[in-house]
Amino acid sequence: MRRINAVMLPVLLVTLLTAACSGNSGSSADGPGQVQVWLTTPDQSKLLQQEDSLKLTKAKGSEENVITIDDQKVYQQMDGFGASLTDSSAWLIANKLNDEQREELMNKLFDHEAGIGISYMRVPLGASDFAVKNYTFNDMPAGESDPELKNFSIAHDKEYIIPTLQQALAINPDLKLMGSPWSAPGWMKTSDSVIGGSLKPDAYEPFANYFVKMVQAYEAEGVPFDAVTLQNEPHYTPEDYPGMRMEPVEQGELIKNYIGPAFEKNNIKSKIVIWDHNWDEPYYPLTILNDPEALKYVDGTAFHGYAGEVGNQAQVHEAYPDKNLYFTESSGGAWSTDFGGNLKWDMENLIIGATRNWSKVVLKWNLALDENYGPTIGGCKDCMGVVTINQGSGDVTFNSEYYSFGHASKFVKTGAYRIESGESVSGEMEQVAFKNPDGSIVLVALNAAGEDKELKVRIGSQAFAYTMPAGAAATFVWPGSGSSKQ
Repeated sequence: MRRINAVMLPVLLVTLLTAACSGNSGSSADGPGQVQVWLTTPDQSKLLQQEDSLKLTKAKGSEENVITIDDQKVYQQMDGFGASLTDSSAWLIANKLNDEQREELMNKLFDHEAGIGISYMRVPLGASDFAVKNYTFNDMPAGESDPELKNFSIAHDKEYIIPTLQQALAINPDLKLMGSPWSAPGWMKTSDSVIGGSLKPDAYEPFANYFVKMVQAYEAEGVPFDAVTLQNEPHYTPEDYPGMRMEPVEQGELIKNYIGPAFEKNNIKSKIVIWDHNWDEPYYPLTILNDPEALKYVDGTAFHGYAGEVGNQAQVHEAYPDKNLYFTESSGGAWSTDFGGNLKWDMENLIIGATRNWSKVVLKWNLALDENYGPTIGGCKDCMGVVTINQGSGDVTFNSEYYSFGHASKFVKTGAYRIESGESVSGEMEQVAFKNPDGSIVLVALNAAGEDKELKVRIGSQAFAYTMPAGAAATFVWPGSGSSKQ
């Protein structure tokens, strides 16, 4: 996991959160003609705070700079917004909070009413850099192998990762999960270690069976995977934590001749998602998608935000519009502590940018880390999570992405569609709109300008206006004209 962009994370007190997220979830507006408003300002005076509702009025004639929403023109269907439950995140939640603290935090993360309603999470399969130790589900002593996977076990994850996921699913049954390995077991690799190396040619079949066993074992615990990626960041091989180099031809071979057929044989419905790395190499997924035999097994492509531009996602969509796009990782950290700047980057590039460039899922990196940016076994030494858990006291602080992502996850429900909302003007009023399954409309906006600006919205014969403070993010929710496309 590397970083370049200025992303998140000043920290905020729990007491601020309680005021910020009080009231109802905004899943539908107050009533006919009412628009709910939720606001976050860069000075943190308002943090996902519900403001007075607006009234829909009769639209005037032609006006300049109006956001015109057409809920009959739909784009991708959304699965959700969230983060990754790393080994470190789950360990902290399970071991450093008492029962009351844990219940409160989990509700503020996964409940739509009491919190931000996280609806999608990525789960490392085995250790990432954010783990309490190196492990896979089939480790062997150096020099030994286990091609029949007789020693396969997810006992490590049963201790605290799976119980945390079970609690999250109980709070939000619509929560979907993606599994991603950082490395195959060392005996399958040229390095004979989870560190470095690539997959041995004779390990393709055992690795495919390893995937089958991972998915089946988790599902047996009531924790199904909506999707899997085959390798986290296949073009980055770290020196101090698990990783595995995998070229596009190798990933295509693995899909078409091994994992795809193995999933088919075992009736596994988890989607296969490719790449799972930065915006700057769209040729990688395109190489795989250009192979018809691999293409038939691939659901879509996952991207990270540490290099390149979000618009590169559209290149893959344009070439294969029937394949889905996922945004699966971006971290904040101690290198960027300006709340307003972090809010702007997340809204601009991820909540608005990634969805307007066809992502159906948008995720941050660690759900939770401690006050020392860990636990970590390598890699990033100053990354921060969506929340920070103090190991000594169990106190929880809520970082900037809790609010930036909350502006979408709390209101845009699983199964919503992105809908037409006109141009999003970079550096000015940036926005994206969705229609929920219940027909309600959600508009997420960022005033990226250096001054207060009036946001003007029109949908059909109705309209509303709202003055947004400079640098602020806002979510508007109101009743629509019926349920969204099925």
